[in-house]
Amino acid sequence: MRIDATDRRIIEATQAGLPLVAEPYAELADRLDIPEDELLGRLSAMQGRGIIRRIALAPNHYALGMAANGMSVWDVADEAAERLGATVGALPFVSHCYLRPRALPGWPYNLFAMIHGTTRDEVEALRTEIAALLGDALRASDILYSTRILKKTGLRLKTEGG
Repeated sequence: MRIDATDRRIIEATQAGLPLVAEPYAELADRLDIPEDELLGRLSAMQGRGIIRRIALAPNHYALGMAANGMSVWDVADEAAERLGATVGALPFVSHCYLRPRALPGWPYNLFAMIHGTTRDEVEALRTEIAALLGDALRASDILYSTRILKKTGLRLKTEGG
């Protein structure tokens, strides 16, 4: 997939985040000297082509009081994994959820869901709620707790001359 110079400028201008103003797309379009509707159309087209996956908020959970953050990992039956993953991913306390291949024999987990809470006890209660949703398809689970934030950014393009 190729992008033109304007798409590259849009990606470079947004890779550190959108402006924190009431109308971020209008400000961004002004900075790039293109009409706002063109900016929005190009973002939508790049999303449709799979160049960008999503535009989303990336909060600092610790700053929001969510000091217990755990990546829950689940070994669920393959035939149910996609359906169950969509159900788990829709839960309000799960920030992201995805399927990954198992790495047998030591890593049997194929469903991953990041759970956020104010305490580990709260996260464990939420994990129990997920386990109940997974039902008979659940074979094993574990959780890996975060101890610090290492990265809160998306893709970075190499800039001209850099």
